[in-house]
Amino acid sequence: MTSFDFSPLFRSTIGFDRLGRMLDQVQVDEGSSYPPYNIEKTGEDAYRITMAVAGFGEDEISIVAQENTLNVSGKAKGAEESSEFLYRGIAGRAFERRFQLADHIKVVGAQLVNGLLHVDLVREVPEAKRPRQIKIETGTAPRTLSAKAA
Repeated sequence: MTSFDFSPLFRSTIGFDRLGRMLDQVQVDEGSSYPPYNIEKTGEDAYRITMAVAGFGEDEISIVAQENTLNVSGKAKGAEESSEFLYRGIAGRAFERRFQLADHIKVVGAQLVNGLLHVDLVREVPEAKRPRQIKIETGTAPRTLSAKAA
């Protein structure tokens, strides 16, 4: 895998030091395209991941959100092992998909409908993190902050 040097970027930015770590964690695996999925924007701060998981039941799929990672995995129960297939075109193999989530993205629900797993996400930025207008004051002397002894 190609290694990138982000040090010029870090000289002019503040707080993006975890960008390099995040890019190192992302593994591009061209061979693993199962199960297929879509990521769509359903609103200004709402998103939906739709995965084609035909043949899997609700009890065979696990969705775990931890920190900034969403992990969707599935393991089909081996009930059809006694059957003899002449042709098997429906994949029932186990899978695991990881999605990196941006800050303040929360998983709000999941539904399994007609073989499609829909995972709904929403961006909930706390009030303290939202942009705010700073008032510019005019005066003769700059304001000084007093330090209180602890």
